[in-house]
Amino acid sequence: MTSGDVERLLIQFQDETGEVLGSPFDVPLDITPDKLQLVCNALLQKEEPVPLAFFVRGEAEVVSNLGLCVKALGVETEQVLPVVYQPQAVFRVRAVARCTSSLQGHTEAVISTAFSPTGKYLASGSGDTTVRFWDLTTETPHYTARGHTHWVLTIAWSPDGKKLASGCKNSQICLWDPVTGQQIGKTLTGHTKWITWLCWEPLHLNPECRQLVSSSKDGSIRIWDTVLGRCEKILTGHTQSVTCVKWGGDGLLYSSSQDRTVKVWRAKDGVQCRTLQGHAHWVNTLALSTDYVLRTGAFEPATATVNAQDLTGSLEELKDKALERYNKVRSTAPERLVSGSDDFTLFLWNPAEDKKPLARMTGHSALVNEVLFSPDTRLLASASFDKSIKIWDGRTGKYLTSLRGHVAAVYQVAWSADSRLLVSGSSDSTLKVWDVKTGKLNMDLPGHADEVFAVDWSPDGQRVASGGKDKCLRM
Repeated sequence: MTSGDVERLLIQFQDETGEVLGSPFDVPLDITPDKLQLVCNALLQKEEPVPLAFFVRGEAEVVSNLGLCVKALGVETEQVLPVVYQPQAVFRVRAVARCTSSLQGHTEAVISTAFSPTGKYLASGSGDTTVRFWDLTTETPHYTARGHTHWVLTIAWSPDGKKLASGCKNSQICLWDPVTGQQIGKTLTGHTKWITWLCWEPLHLNPECRQLVSSSKDGSIRIWDTVLGRCEKILTGHTQSVTCVKWGGDGLLYSSSQDRTVKVWRAKDGVQCRTLQGHAHWVNTLALSTDYVLRTGAFEPATATVNAQDLTGSLEELKDKALERYNKVRSTAPERLVSGSDDFTLFLWNPAEDKKPLARMTGHSALVNEVLFSPDTRLLASASFDKSIKIWDGRTGKYLTSLRGHVAAVYQVAWSADSRLLVSGSSDSTLKVWDVKTGKLNMDLPGHADEVFAVDWSPDGQRVASGGKDKCLRM
């Protein structure tokens, strides 16, 4: 063979589920991802080609050319080589570059901050017992909602974006209307200790967004009917404080607790289905692979306009749209759950089918504070008190990379809607934006005068809001 000839090999395109596309294809070894994309899109015969990423045998990504991957994996070039293609997000979210405004108003630390599902409203809960709504077009305070008598610890938007629930240290839950800033209905009381987490019923299960689930330090979980303002069910079984509760898209509730377990419940009758054991210390945080699609409901980030609008349409239309988006993300496999703990580890579960974990993810050297699936469910990010953020494979739990740069504990992370960027807030008073693919720092955002407790990236990708000990909310 002379040096003029380029080595060739046969490849076989497959999608993520393993379904074969076309017949094996003869390509030169030095083929680039761009050329692979042309070939693959030609085989797919789509009207509008989508951006794709390619993985040899589903593990090594083709970055510069195919030959390097084949070398790295030490693959035989005589056999047909499986190449997995993954459609990427069609739209791109611009990296956040500067602090456009500092929103003053809270008189104590900002503990939680959240954008509404379409990114039209922003709310923040604070140690000064108020919930504030902010006007995003002018970046000024809109309403101050008073009603709590103690620190507001957690807030949650209903997936239709019409209501906000907030829970305080005095074990009360209030509901607010973002348009008027007034309280809706009466305060929901019943828990005996403070509220740790709130979560709404998904839009595709009930387009009216009536039911809300809350977890508390008192070890119980309550399901509320927000229209009648009463407690429907009390789920008991945890022996210590419940730290987090999630309402899954398949009608299951997941709760994590300081009794070192994760429990799975059936939402419609409150029956306990499974207890997931494995952690050796408190379980702090849960993440569902469908979190993002449940949070945004019927809203599609790819079609977002610069000026965010509320969703219009009948309840049925919204429900169908939300269901369609949920099924697209969920595809064939049931939703996956990840739990993060004080024992420095994470577990990946398939809670609907099995009580054994799919993977145990180790590597952090301090407690894991938050874990989050990327919107396309392919990646997982975990924030820890060991100053690092680690990225894992969302399907297998395999360790991919560490993002280092913070000089103190990392409290919270948030993904951009296209799953390409990640923002993290830390007790070192900075926010950092990371490019996930390269694992490098994209942007360093100073500006806070003290620890950053809360951070959120709006679902339309326009803004990041952060709040912290310096009582300011920054955009």
